[in-house]
Amino acid sequence: MMLLKNILYKVTLNAVVGHTTISVNRLHFDSRNVQKNDVFIAIKGTEVDGHNYITTAIQQGATAIVCETIPEQKIDGISYIAVESSSKALAIMAANYYDNPSEKLKLVGVTGTNGKTTVASLLYQLFKNAGHKVGLLSTVKIAVHNKIYKATHTTPNSVSINNYLNQMLSEGVTFCFMEVSSHGIHQNRTEGLQFAGGIFTNLSQDHLDYHSTFAEYRDVKKQFFDQLPKTAFSLANIDDKNGAYMLQNTVSKPYTYALKTYADYRAKILENQFSGLLLNINNHDVWTKLIGNFNAYNLLAIYATANLLGLETVEILRLISDLQNVSGRFQYVIENQITAIVDYAHTPDALKNVLQTINTIRTKNETLITVVGCGGDRDKTKRPVMANIASHLSSKVVFTSDNPRTENPNTIIEQMEAGVEPQYYKKTISILDRKQAIKTACQLAKPKDIILIAGKGHETYQEINGVRNDFDDYKIVKEFLKQRHS
Repeated sequence: MMLLKNILYKVTLNAVVGHTTISVNRLHFDSRNVQKNDVFIAIKGTEVDGHNYITTAIQQGATAIVCETIPEQKIDGISYIAVESSSKALAIMAANYYDNPSEKLKLVGVTGTNGKTTVASLLYQLFKNAGHKVGLLSTVKIAVHNKIYKATHTTPNSVSINNYLNQMLSEGVTFCFMEVSSHGIHQNRTEGLQFAGGIFTNLSQDHLDYHSTFAEYRDVKKQFFDQLPKTAFSLANIDDKNGAYMLQNTVSKPYTYALKTYADYRAKILENQFSGLLLNINNHDVWTKLIGNFNAYNLLAIYATANLLGLETVEILRLISDLQNVSGRFQYVIENQITAIVDYAHTPDALKNVLQTINTIRTKNETLITVVGCGGDRDKTKRPVMANIASHLSSKVVFTSDNPRTENPNTIIEQMEAGVEPQYYKKTISILDRKQAIKTACQLAKPKDIILIAGKGHETYQEINGVRNDFDDYKIVKEFLKQRHS
């Protein structure tokens, strides 16, 4: 039990009906989970308004309600706290509830359109290999030192974040690397957290189903850097035109990284092969098992962050050369002389990067077959753009279903097909069933050919009408390639 007034520390209160000196148990923003003496925080979401469930929460046992509008009909013995923003209040309360764990370890946030998962995951791997106890909050997984949990969101809700950070402290974790999504920033999930640093990878079209314009999407990302404290560092990719914008007016210590322009941390690609990259980072050569220009940026961000967090240069280079690829990020398998690559590329920019990387490495004697779809209930404007990129940069393209969610997958594919230019029509076919599409790509491929399966990467499911069905691109393509001559 904790005193409500202690949990409300630093929350701006508009009005209080009742008392804040009461003792309460837990914090909940879902009325279904509320139990006796809990606090219910009513949040106005995009689909559900928690204010409609205040009565339910009280019936479940809530003794305190935090809301933006106090109900006209109040119940005796219940404390009502009015705040400007319930989501912001929840985040600050969650931090207080767990005694502000982010202040007791070094928390580094990674934001941008592409590369967040790779940078956060590889920093976790690198610091772990350096002998530190490390935490990770990412799209792929949540790690509390050696304990691994399944991730459900890129940025978890603020109660979960602080709960995990608190668990990390009890395990002796000293560094935590966290993906920070635009949704997470916009919904105030990172409010009340003390970051030791922030990393900006890049910005391109994504989430325009949620953010009404690209400018709004960009400005939400910038909020993260605006809120960093003086004690933190900001590290931005300034080859991306938005990199310098992210660093404007931040009170944190600004640093830059780039491959093409002058920056605090610079890299040059010396060799780029399917077996790995040879990089020169700040005048030091390092061989890495990761592949492609986009990974050169990711590795440079990792090098810079490790340096800013106090690791020795020689040690960082050694650890970078040992890094293993992240699941579903340019993950490849070679069977019967055919190379299949599985990648999470689900934005136009990410797909372009992966295809350009493959085209840079291959000799052009091989056929490049791309299997790609677009997710349902998400930004529709990127569908024709992704199809255009795939048909332009591949030898053959199979359009298929991704995670259609509640949309008709045929409609999604038709919207993709609309982006194909007439001269590329003959390159493309559409196969609705994703498994059949992958099988067809494997049948079309000859020895030395390359298959790219884009869009789902690490995901081991396909979501159709609210149901998640088991589906793993990597396992499926591996099986089909094995069957070719068996």
